[in-house]
Amino acid sequence: MWDRIGLWLATFGAQALGAAVTLIIGYLVARFVRQLVKKLLKRTELATVLQNFVGRIVYISILIFTVIATLGRFGIETTSLVAVLGAAGFAIGFALQGSLSNFAAGVLLIILRPFKIGDYIEAGGVSGSVKDIQLFSTILATPDNVKVYVPNAQVYGGTIRNYSSYETRRLDIPVGIGYGDSIEQAVAVAQGIIKADERVLADPAPAVLVGELGESSVNLILRMWILRSDYWGVRCDLTRGIKEAYDHNGIEIPFPQHVVHMAKE
Repeated sequence: MWDRIGLWLATFGAQALGAAVTLIIGYLVARFVRQLVKKLLKRTELATVLQNFVGRIVYISILIFTVIATLGRFGIETTSLVAVLGAAGFAIGFALQGSLSNFAAGVLLIILRPFKIGDYIEAGGVSGSVKDIQLFSTILATPDNVKVYVPNAQVYGGTIRNYSSYETRRLDIPVGIGYGDSIEQAVAVAQGIIKADERVLADPAPAVLVGELGESSVNLILRMWILRSDYWGVRCDLTRGIKEAYDHNGIEIPFPQHVVHMAKE
């Protein structure tokens, strides 16, 4: 028995020792490279989830390469093994092509950063505040506080409206007045309402414009610039203020109407 053990060690001992050393070195290199990749990605300010994912992919890839190299030391044909792994990867990728497209879109969203957590956006047919950006989906909270998971492929593949990117926004409030009313008076009253609101920015200067001659009214546009955080407050307050001021000054805000002429027989 000892002779057989000695013969086996003489034949395969060096290969086994070399394989063990290769596995240990490969494991240590994989850990080192994973930590190095994560540190490098931290400098780019990428999301933690992407840092961990890329680090794990590098770690697993080095381990697979190490195992294949170790099997090759024992004379095992690794070409067929690589082909099998490639075919399996192709089959899995084909079966999960929808998930992979969401994953690719998630990586691009994290790298390009068209929006960040806390922004109010409209994307994928949904509007809401961004709560989290994951690799496969983006989590939004709608204005009525409903949690919505939007697939990243829908987010990145369509138009993204980010209402939180800029500090200021332009506000347009349409107002219709009767054809029998004075445009000059209506404009003056509207300008007074706008100037009385301190939330309206002086630059760019606000304006009251004649937008169009509608079917039943002369349509004015109250145009001003405000801070993003004041948008809805100013919109609601000025809409109410214009209605009350026009009522007080006898300026009509007409209902839609048609003039019908009856022909006599």
